[in-house]
Amino acid sequence: MLDPSGVVKRFTWIESAGMWNNFLYYPKSQCEEHSKCGSYGVCDINGWPICSCLPGFMPKSPQGWPLMDVSSGCERVTALDCKNSSDGFMTITLAALPETSNAILFPNISLNECRARCLKICPCTAYAAANISGVGIGCIIWVTELIDMRLSSHAAQDVFVRLAAADLEEDIRGNGELELIQLQWSTLMEATHKFAKTNIVGKGGFGLVYKGKLTEGLEIAIKRLSGNSSQGVDEFKNEVTFIGKLQHRNLVRLLGYCIQGDEKILVYEYMPNGSLDAFLFDKEKRVHLDWQTRFHIIVGIARGLLYLHQDSRLRIIHRDLKASNILLDSEMNPKISDFGLARNFGEHETMTKTRKIVGTYGYMAPEYALNGVFSVKSDVFSFGVLILEIISGQRNRIFLSEPHLYLLGNAWSLWNEGKVLDLLDPLVSNTFSMTQVMRCVNIGLLCVQEKPEDRPVMSSVVIMLGNDNAPLLEPKAPGFKTIFPTKHDSGSNRNALHSFNTITLTEQQIGR
Repeated sequence: MLDPSGVVKRFTWIESAGMWNNFLYYPKSQCEEHSKCGSYGVCDINGWPICSCLPGFMPKSPQGWPLMDVSSGCERVTALDCKNSSDGFMTITLAALPETSNAILFPNISLNECRARCLKICPCTAYAAANISGVGIGCIIWVTELIDMRLSSHAAQDVFVRLAAADLEEDIRGNGELELIQLQWSTLMEATHKFAKTNIVGKGGFGLVYKGKLTEGLEIAIKRLSGNSSQGVDEFKNEVTFIGKLQHRNLVRLLGYCIQGDEKILVYEYMPNGSLDAFLFDKEKRVHLDWQTRFHIIVGIARGLLYLHQDSRLRIIHRDLKASNILLDSEMNPKISDFGLARNFGEHETMTKTRKIVGTYGYMAPEYALNGVFSVKSDVFSFGVLILEIISGQRNRIFLSEPHLYLLGNAWSLWNEGKVLDLLDPLVSNTFSMTQVMRCVNIGLLCVQEKPEDRPVMSSVVIMLGNDNAPLLEPKAPGFKTIFPTKHDSGSNRNALHSFNTITLTEQQIGR
């Protein structure tokens, strides 16, 4: 039976009961009804109300929305700019693509080409990758209003929705909470020689980092967030919200920002010695890291992390603490950077669980990597990995001599065999404190213990590092000492993408 609302029902006759039984019902949820929330409306079956407008849009008939009369849908707050192409794109992750009956398929162009083509077509409202399996290239462009947009916790796809520059900037600003200096696009173009490749000093899942120099001679680092990165807007907001309001000598300083169309740029103080991993895992540079410098870096990171967890005006869990996110100034002082994945914790919160596992395997705590549970103890685990990497000059990965043993497992074995000093990087000169090295290995192993309740808090870590007479506990076995979870053994993360001790990736868990 097809009822007037478009719902299909299939009935079967139950002879014993003498009645018709509803055997099949489609659509299965309200959000699967055609154009449930109207044009530019998004349906979330787990939300209330289930319909809302996309950012940058508002209800066409506001009076009907409280009564769930949303059939008229939404309209733009600001009209698109068809003459000067100043519009940008906002990334929306949906359960499936919007209705495609009037969309245009371009099978042989990249997403960047698709974006450029969309900006040249005034009716273009959005674009997305045509090949959701990730094989090959191609894109879809919508030239009509977007309908049938649904949110879901299941496998989803990014859709790049076109917005006027003013609405895009307002969405990123977060209702006027941006308190930093806004730099002009022309200023940054001049500072980087039009973002010349020769000025690139770093890269990651977020995009590229450039070195620049302002006209007054100040050197700056410019993080240019990728327009096609699903983390772009969220990372921008996080960096501005957290780093813009925190001040500590062991945190990188955010100087300002720039928004130009869909370009989102963050400007930091320039760190002439780059990232810790560039020194630590390079044989030629590593010889310059004597023991005192390494210990100085360990203590600085600990103090920065203590500030985030306890002493700052916001209580922050970094969630991506790793060697590449520790920057070094001209005097080799460490500064924690990259707060794009950070989370603010309430004063009385101890732990929470997320559907999105973000970070880098090799540094992720077991309870977080496997179950999405994170707390300040998740950062403590990452810090413990960093300590052992700084001591050994080795990444937390499989050792060739022990094909199933990671750095944590190797450190644990040497600890139990009474050979702790064998973990020390052979490139470190003989001028080191044996007692200090052994204490640091002990502290590192305490931080990477498998159970979060066994790990110390950062205030205790700072005391242990600063006082050679402070008593140390005997560590228990570390988590992930022999093998890390893969996409085949990580429980509900079976369809997720992982990053192992290289760059940060975000993964979406299946289910809520």
